[in-house]
Amino acid sequence: MVQPVDDGPVTSRTGFFDRPTPGKAVLVIVGYLAYYLLVGLAIGAVFGDEVDQGDVLATAASIFFALVLPIAIGAATLLGFAAAIGRLRPVFGRRTAWGRPWMWIGPALALIAVVGHAAATDWSDWRPEQLLLIALLGVCVGLAEELATRGLAVELLRGAGRSERFVMVVSSLLFALMHLTNMLSGMKVGTVLITVVYTFGFGVCMYLVMRLTGTIWAAIALHAVTDPTTILASGGIDEAVAHHTGGWSVLSSAATILMVVFSFVAVFLVREDRRGRADAAGLSGGGAAAGRR
Repeated sequence: MVQPVDDGPVTSRTGFFDRPTPGKAVLVIVGYLAYYLLVGLAIGAVFGDEVDQGDVLATAASIFFALVLPIAIGAATLLGFAAAIGRLRPVFGRRTAWGRPWMWIGPALALIAVVGHAAATDWSDWRPEQLLLIALLGVCVGLAEELATRGLAVELLRGAGRSERFVMVVSSLLFALMHLTNMLSGMKVGTVLITVVYTFGFGVCMYLVMRLTGTIWAAIALHAVTDPTTILASGGIDEAVAHHTGGWSVLSSAATILMVVFSFVAVFLVREDRRGRADAAGLSGGGAAAGRR
């Protein structure tokens, strides 16, 4: 008779991210930024001759190697990381849409800015390959930055049992602070600070889009058209459109300013919704969140 083998006591193992905390959300963003910068340095070391240092948008090769490839690798890596820690389904899964009608003001203003930028663009200045690659850049940026902040960071913050106001503010702040790395490319401090304020406001609006529609895909889509239209209208990366004349440029600038103002007001207006909160916590899959419901 074969005797059963005693393998000893069975122990349950949990991954590092199975117990979410705000600190782990910060760690994800810091880790992603460090990885993204290292990827950019590696690509620059190998394909640096393809990049036009005077105007990174001048050629298709320059756009691809300097802008598209690093963020595409970053997005692919984030997808793999989300899958590895079991957060891919919660991030991309459908949630119950929950919110107030006033919340649509922010996303509407962001969309108006996109329309204004598109209408203000001199399309004859751009070659087809440039347009295609800038559009691809928008898709990659939208996917990577939304996955990192409105996806993984929001999941970890919600899983830690934090209030929705805390989740909105901290995830938007992390998104804004990501853009401090622009100083490494030589951008002026004043311009970087303006960018940080703008991206905080934009981040709040993307949170509201996700909350109102019940899916991160809506935020990814709006983000994916915001960056390319801004680049095309301004003619550069992180350039202001305010110096351009014309009614459409004025419209986009006004909508952008109002969006930022609205986002700071929204910080004081947003509040919990028990049904939506329970649904969000359930999809997060965090034990901490389940215990707090």
